[in-house]
Amino acid sequence: MKVTEPIARLVNEFSKLPGVGKKTAQRYALCVLNMTDQQVQNFANALVETKQNVKMCSVCGNLTESDPCHICSTRNNAVICVVKEVKDVMAIERMGEYKGVYHVLGGVIDPLHGVNVSDVRIAPLFERLAGNVEEVILALDTTAEGEATSTYIARTVKSFGIKVTRLAQGISIGSELQYTDEVTLSKAFTNRREL
Repeated sequence: MKVTEPIARLVNEFSKLPGVGKKTAQRYALCVLNMTDQQVQNFANALVETKQNVKMCSVCGNLTESDPCHICSTRNNAVICVVKEVKDVMAIERMGEYKGVYHVLGGVIDPLHGVNVSDVRIAPLFERLAGNVEEVILALDTTAEGEATSTYIARTVKSFGIKVTRLAQGISIGSELQYTDEVTLSKAFTNRREL
């Protein structure tokens, strides 16, 4: 069955979103058709308002409506948590325990794919170290690129005489030891702590 042109266009637009295939895009399009006119208008308004009003914080690189963002304006600037992307900030904020500020790199060093130090927001991080920073927490992925980026940042931050820490690594809660890979198990032993 051939779908009408407006539905085909809507499916095509939804399928451009990350992780959305054609079947999911079709479900989204059909869901929109089942919405009331007001619900569709609210959805469209939310898209437009978000695109028009949300920008990158000039200090940390997080998404915000005001500049600097609420976190940079109200939190302890002595502790900076370095993350790869905005979604990492969202994950840490869901925890509700971290009271410092962030620095979003916007990527990691990846020479194989042409991403160098100058392509991510490392220089602005180093500029922030001139203030009252006491600790930099590295919360980057444990991929080869994340490790390389962490090593580069740690070396420079230490030259400022600032404490550098990184998130603990090891076995996740609920995992069975027998199914844990060797690298993760090794990290768990290295990062063990006294009870």
